[in-house]
Amino acid sequence: MQIIELSKNISADSTPNTLIIGNLDGFHRGHQHLLQTARKHAESAQEVIAVMEYPVLSRNQDSQQEITPDKDKFPLLEQYGVKRFYRLAKDSLNTSIEAFVITYLSNLHVNQIFLGEGFTFDGVFQMEEFINVCKQRNIKVTVVPSVTVNGEEISCEKIRNFIKDGLMESVQTLLGRPFTITGTVIHGEKMGRKLGFPTINLGDVDAYVEPKPGVYFGVVGLHTHAGETEYRNVLISAGYRPTVKGKGFLVEANILHFSGDLYGRTVSVSFLRFMREEINFTDLDALIEQMNQDKKEAERLMGQ
Repeated sequence: MQIIELSKNISADSTPNTLIIGNLDGFHRGHQHLLQTARKHAESAQEVIAVMEYPVLSRNQDSQQEITPDKDKFPLLEQYGVKRFYRLAKDSLNTSIEAFVITYLSNLHVNQIFLGEGFTFDGVFQMEEFINVCKQRNIKVTVVPSVTVNGEEISCEKIRNFIKDGLMESVQTLLGRPFTITGTVIHGEKMGRKLGFPTINLGDVDAYVEPKPGVYFGVVGLHTHAGETEYRNVLISAGYRPTVKGKGFLVEANILHFSGDLYGRTVSVSFLRFMREEINFTDLDALIEQMNQDKKEAERLMGQ
Protein backbone atom coordinates (compact mmCIF):
# COMPACT_ATOMS: atom_id res chain seq x y z
CA MET A 1 0.00 0.00 0.00
CA GLN A 2 1.31 3.42 -0.98
CA ILE A 3 1.18 6.13 1.70
CA ILE A 4 0.96 9.51 0.01
CA GLU A 5 1.16 12.92 1.69
CA LEU A 6 -1.05 15.21 -0.40
CA SER A 7 -0.10 18.73 -1.35
CA LYS A 8 -1.77 21.17 -3.72
CA ASN A 9 0.66 20.14 -6.45
CA ILE A 10 -0.56 16.61 -7.01
CA SER A 11 1.20 14.26 -9.35
CA ALA A 12 -0.84 11.12 -9.85
CA ASP A 13 -1.01 8.41 -12.45
CA SER A 14 -4.08 7.98 -14.60
CA THR A 15 -5.45 4.93 -12.78
CA PRO A 16 -9.01 5.76 -11.64
CA ASN A 17 -9.67 5.63 -7.91
CA THR A 18 -12.60 4.42 -5.87
CA LEU A 19 -12.12 6.60 -2.80
CA ILE A 20 -13.19 6.36 0.83
CA ILE A 21 -12.98 9.62 2.78
CA GLY A 22 -12.84 9.39 6.56
CA ASN A 23 -10.61 9.01 9.58
CA LEU A 24 -11.24 5.31 10.27
CA ASP A 25 -9.79 5.40 13.79
CA GLY A 26 -10.87 2.19 15.44
CA PHE A 27 -11.33 0.33 12.18
CA HIS A 28 -14.58 -0.89 13.74
CA ARG A 29 -17.32 -2.97 12.13
CA GLY A 30 -18.87 0.12 10.55
CA HIS A 31 -15.57 0.99 8.89
CA GLN A 32 -15.19 -2.62 7.75
CA HIS A 33 -18.65 -2.54 6.14
CA LEU A 34 -17.72 0.72 4.39
CA LEU A 35 -14.53 -0.84 3.02
CA GLN A 36 -16.33 -4.00 1.89
CA THR A 37 -18.88 -1.90 -0.01
CA ALA A 38 -16.19 0.22 -1.67
CA ARG A 39 -14.09 -2.82 -2.51
CA LYS A 40 -17.01 -4.53 -4.24
CA HIS A 41 -17.51 -1.47 -6.46
CA ALA A 42 -13.78 -1.04 -7.17
CA GLU A 43 -13.42 -4.65 -8.28
CA SER A 44 -16.44 -4.48 -10.59
CA ALA A 45 -15.30 -1.14 -12.06
CA GLN A 46 -11.66 -2.27 -12.28
CA GLU A 47 -10.53 0.70 -10.21
CA VAL A 48 -7.96 1.08 -7.46
CA ILE A 49 -9.41 1.32 -3.95
CA ALA A 50 -7.95 4.21 -1.96
CA VAL A 51 -8.53 5.87 1.41
CA MET A 52 -8.22 9.61 2.05
CA GLU A 53 -7.65 10.28 5.73
CA TYR A 54 -9.67 13.35 6.64
CA PRO A 55 -7.99 15.27 9.49
CA VAL A 56 -10.12 15.68 12.61
CA LEU A 57 -9.99 19.34 13.58
CA SER A 58 -12.12 19.26 16.73
CA ARG A 59 -10.22 16.67 18.79
CA ASN A 60 -9.23 17.64 22.31
CA GLN A 61 -5.97 16.47 23.83
CA ASP A 62 -7.55 13.36 25.37
CA SER A 63 -9.10 12.15 22.12
CA GLN A 64 -5.82 12.46 20.22
CA GLN A 65 -4.96 9.04 21.58
CA GLU A 66 -6.17 6.45 19.09
CA ILE A 67 -7.95 3.12 19.19
CA THR A 68 -6.06 1.92 16.11
CA PRO A 69 -2.91 3.91 15.29
CA ASP A 70 -1.40 3.75 11.81
CA LYS A 71 0.96 0.87 12.62
CA ASP A 72 -2.10 -1.32 13.29
CA LYS A 73 -4.45 0.34 10.80
CA PHE A 74 -2.27 0.00 7.69
CA PRO A 75 -2.07 -3.84 7.75
CA LEU A 76 -5.85 -3.97 8.22
CA LEU A 77 -6.41 -1.66 5.24
CA GLU A 78 -4.19 -3.87 3.10
CA GLN A 79 -6.31 -6.88 4.03
CA TYR A 80 -9.27 -5.07 2.45
CA GLY A 81 -7.37 -4.44 -0.77
CA VAL A 82 -6.54 -0.76 -0.23
CA LYS A 83 -3.68 0.23 -2.55
CA ARG A 84 -3.31 3.92 -1.71
CA PHE A 85 -3.59 5.87 1.51
CA TYR A 86 -3.79 9.64 1.02
CA ARG A 87 -3.07 11.89 3.99
CA LEU A 88 -4.46 15.43 3.96
CA ALA A 89 -2.78 18.23 5.87
CA LYS A 90 -5.11 20.37 7.99
CA ASP A 91 -4.20 23.52 6.06
CA SER A 92 -5.43 21.85 2.87
CA LEU A 93 -8.98 22.48 4.11
CA ASN A 94 -8.55 26.26 4.00
CA THR A 95 -10.24 26.41 0.62
CA SER A 96 -13.62 26.30 -1.07
CA ILE A 97 -15.48 23.07 -1.78
CA GLU A 98 -14.96 23.63 -5.50
CA ALA A 99 -11.20 24.01 -5.10
CA PHE A 100 -11.03 20.99 -2.79
CA VAL A 101 -12.89 18.78 -5.25
CA ILE A 102 -10.80 19.88 -8.23
CA THR A 103 -7.43 19.76 -6.44
CA TYR A 104 -7.82 16.61 -4.38
CA LEU A 105 -10.46 14.56 -6.17
CA SER A 106 -10.55 15.34 -9.88
CA ASN A 107 -6.76 15.47 -10.10
CA LEU A 108 -6.57 12.06 -8.42
CA HIS A 109 -8.92 10.65 -11.06
CA VAL A 110 -11.60 9.79 -8.50
CA ASN A 111 -14.74 8.40 -10.12
CA GLN A 112 -16.61 7.18 -7.04
CA ILE A 113 -16.54 8.28 -3.39
CA PHE A 114 -17.86 6.28 -0.45
CA LEU A 115 -18.65 7.98 2.86
CA GLY A 116 -19.94 6.53 6.11
CA GLU A 117 -23.39 7.73 7.15
CA GLY A 118 -21.96 9.28 10.31
CA PHE A 119 -19.14 11.11 8.53
CA THR A 120 -19.07 14.90 8.53
CA PHE A 121 -16.44 17.27 7.25
CA ASP A 122 -15.99 18.50 10.82
CA GLY A 123 -17.99 21.61 10.00
CA VAL A 124 -15.70 22.68 7.14
CA PHE A 125 -17.99 21.64 4.27
CA GLN A 126 -21.72 20.99 4.07
CA MET A 127 -22.44 17.45 2.87
CA GLU A 128 -25.22 18.36 0.43
CA GLU A 129 -23.09 21.04 -1.22
CA PHE A 130 -20.12 18.65 -1.42
CA ILE A 131 -22.24 16.00 -3.17
CA ASN A 132 -23.57 18.59 -5.65
CA VAL A 133 -20.09 19.87 -6.52
CA CYS A 134 -18.85 16.30 -7.01
CA LYS A 135 -21.81 15.61 -9.30
CA GLN A 136 -20.82 18.60 -11.44
CA ARG A 137 -17.37 16.99 -11.86
CA ASN A 138 -18.91 13.58 -12.72
CA ILE A 139 -17.88 12.10 -9.38
CA LYS A 140 -20.52 9.91 -7.78
CA VAL A 141 -20.91 9.97 -3.99
CA THR A 142 -22.44 7.04 -2.09
CA VAL A 143 -23.29 7.31 1.61
CA VAL A 144 -23.08 3.87 3.23
CA PRO A 145 -25.53 3.23 6.11
CA SER A 146 -24.06 2.88 9.60
CA VAL A 147 -23.76 -0.49 11.30
CA THR A 148 -25.79 -0.80 14.50
CA VAL A 149 -25.56 -3.09 17.53
CA ASN A 150 -28.65 -3.43 19.71
CA GLY A 151 -30.22 -0.56 17.81
CA GLU A 152 -27.32 1.86 18.42
CA GLU A 153 -24.85 3.11 15.85
CA ILE A 154 -21.26 1.96 16.31
CA SER A 155 -19.01 4.94 17.01
CA CYS A 156 -15.41 5.55 18.01
CA GLU A 157 -16.61 7.57 21.00
CA LYS A 158 -18.50 4.55 22.39
CA ILE A 159 -15.47 2.32 21.87
CA ARG A 160 -13.15 4.81 23.58
CA ASN A 161 -15.46 4.96 26.58
CA PHE A 162 -15.68 1.17 26.78
CA ILE A 163 -11.86 0.92 26.73
CA LYS A 164 -11.54 3.52 29.48
CA ASP A 165 -14.14 1.61 31.52
CA GLY A 166 -12.41 -1.75 31.00
CA LEU A 167 -15.41 -3.23 29.16
CA MET A 168 -13.32 -5.26 26.74
CA GLU A 169 -16.08 -7.70 25.74
CA SER A 170 -18.16 -4.71 24.57
CA VAL A 171 -15.13 -3.29 22.76
CA GLN A 172 -14.66 -6.57 20.91
CA THR A 173 -18.34 -6.61 19.88
CA LEU A 174 -18.00 -3.19 18.21
CA LEU A 175 -14.52 -3.66 16.76
CA GLY A 176 -15.05 -7.22 15.59
CA ARG A 177 -11.72 -8.07 17.27
CA PRO A 178 -10.08 -7.43 20.67
CA PHE A 179 -8.59 -4.06 21.60
CA THR A 180 -4.90 -4.54 20.90
CA ILE A 181 -1.77 -2.54 21.75
CA THR A 182 1.36 -3.14 19.68
CA GLY A 183 4.78 -2.14 20.96
CA THR A 184 8.42 -3.06 21.35
CA VAL A 185 9.60 -4.98 24.41
CA ILE A 186 11.82 -2.63 26.42
CA HIS A 187 13.92 -2.96 29.55
CA GLY A 188 12.10 -2.04 32.75
CA GLU A 189 12.94 -2.07 36.44
CA LYS A 190 12.86 -5.90 36.59
CA MET A 191 10.38 -5.63 39.49
CA GLY A 192 8.17 -8.43 38.15
CA ARG A 193 11.15 -10.78 37.93
CA LYS A 194 12.10 -9.97 41.52
CA LEU A 195 8.55 -10.82 42.62
CA GLY A 196 8.53 -14.12 40.72
CA PHE A 197 6.32 -12.85 37.89
CA PRO A 198 8.57 -11.71 35.03
CA THR A 199 6.84 -9.34 32.64
CA ILE A 200 7.46 -7.77 29.27
CA ASN A 201 7.19 -3.98 29.24
CA LEU A 202 5.77 -2.38 26.10
CA GLY A 203 7.37 0.74 24.69
CA ASP A 204 6.07 3.07 21.97
CA VAL A 205 2.44 2.82 23.11
CA ASP A 206 1.64 6.47 23.91
CA ALA A 207 -0.57 6.79 20.80
CA TYR A 208 -3.19 4.38 22.19
CA VAL A 209 -6.27 5.12 24.27
CA GLU A 210 -5.33 4.18 27.83
CA PRO A 211 -7.44 1.28 29.13
CA LYS A 212 -8.87 1.37 32.64
CA PRO A 213 -6.03 0.75 35.13
CA GLY A 214 -6.10 -2.81 36.38
CA VAL A 215 -5.33 -6.42 35.54
CA TYR A 216 -6.65 -8.11 32.40
CA PHE A 217 -6.65 -11.57 30.90
CA GLY A 218 -5.51 -11.53 27.29
CA VAL A 219 -3.41 -12.88 24.47
CA VAL A 220 -0.01 -11.74 23.22
CA GLY A 221 1.22 -12.14 19.66
CA LEU A 222 5.00 -12.54 19.41
CA HIS A 223 5.98 -11.33 15.95
CA THR A 224 9.06 -12.51 14.04
CA HIS A 225 11.01 -10.86 11.22
CA ALA A 226 9.76 -13.65 8.97
CA GLY A 227 6.21 -12.38 9.40
CA GLU A 228 5.10 -15.24 11.62
CA THR A 229 3.27 -14.79 14.94
CA GLU A 230 3.19 -17.04 17.99
CA TYR A 231 0.24 -16.53 20.35
CA ARG A 232 0.35 -16.99 24.12
CA ASN A 233 -2.03 -16.36 27.02
CA VAL A 234 -1.06 -13.45 29.27
CA LEU A 235 -1.91 -11.54 32.39
CA ILE A 236 -1.83 -7.84 31.50
CA SER A 237 -1.17 -5.06 33.99
CA ALA A 238 -2.12 -1.62 32.70
CA GLY A 239 -1.75 1.35 34.99
CA TYR A 240 0.44 3.33 37.33
CA ARG A 241 1.77 0.61 39.72
CA PRO A 242 1.19 2.56 42.96
CA THR A 243 2.56 -0.23 45.20
CA VAL A 244 6.06 0.11 43.69
CA LYS A 245 5.81 3.89 43.15
CA GLY A 246 5.55 3.55 39.38
CA LYS A 247 6.17 6.51 37.11
CA GLY A 248 3.59 7.08 34.40
CA PHE A 249 1.15 4.74 32.67
CA LEU A 250 2.68 1.37 31.76
CA VAL A 251 1.44 -1.71 29.93
CA GLU A 252 3.22 -4.90 30.93
CA ALA A 253 2.35 -8.56 30.47
CA ASN A 254 3.21 -11.78 32.28
CA ILE A 255 3.26 -14.51 29.62
CA LEU A 256 1.88 -17.66 31.21
CA HIS A 257 4.05 -20.79 31.07
CA PHE A 258 6.78 -19.09 29.03
CA SER A 259 10.44 -18.25 29.46
CA GLY A 260 12.70 -16.51 26.98
CA ASP A 261 14.34 -13.23 26.02
CA LEU A 262 12.01 -10.95 24.06
CA TYR A 263 13.84 -7.61 24.38
CA GLY A 264 13.58 -5.63 21.17
CA ARG A 265 10.82 -7.86 19.76
CA THR A 266 7.55 -6.43 18.48
CA VAL A 267 4.54 -7.82 20.31
CA SER A 268 0.78 -7.21 20.20
CA VAL A 269 -1.14 -7.46 23.46
CA SER A 270 -4.89 -8.07 23.12
CA PHE A 271 -7.20 -7.30 26.05
CA LEU A 272 -9.93 -9.93 26.45
CA ARG A 273 -11.35 -9.51 29.95
CA PHE A 274 -10.99 -7.09 32.86
CA MET A 275 -10.15 -9.04 36.03
CA ARG A 276 -9.69 -6.50 38.79
CA GLU A 277 -8.94 -2.89 39.68
CA GLU A 278 -5.43 -1.59 40.24
CA ILE A 279 -4.68 -1.79 43.98
CA ASN A 280 -2.18 0.07 46.15
CA PHE A 281 -1.05 -2.80 48.40
CA THR A 282 0.37 -2.20 51.87
CA ASP A 283 3.43 -4.36 51.15
CA LEU A 284 5.00 -6.55 48.46
CA ASP A 285 3.86 -9.78 50.14
CA ALA A 286 0.23 -8.74 49.69
CA LEU A 287 0.97 -7.90 46.06
CA ILE A 288 2.58 -11.32 45.46
CA GLU A 289 -0.38 -13.10 47.07
CA GLN A 290 -2.80 -11.24 44.81
CA MET A 291 -0.66 -11.98 41.73
CA ASN A 292 -0.85 -15.68 42.56
CA GLN A 293 -4.63 -15.38 42.75
CA ASP A 294 -4.64 -13.53 39.41
CA LYS A 295 -2.63 -16.34 37.81
CA LYS A 296 -5.04 -18.99 39.12
CA GLU A 297 -8.00 -17.03 37.75
CA ALA A 298 -6.27 -16.64 34.38
CA GLU A 299 -5.62 -20.38 34.20
CA ARG A 300 -9.28 -20.99 35.00
CA LEU A 301 -10.25 -18.70 32.11
CA MET A 302 -7.83 -20.56 29.83
CA GLY A 303 -9.73 -23.75 30.57
CA GLN A 304 -13.13 -22.35 29.59
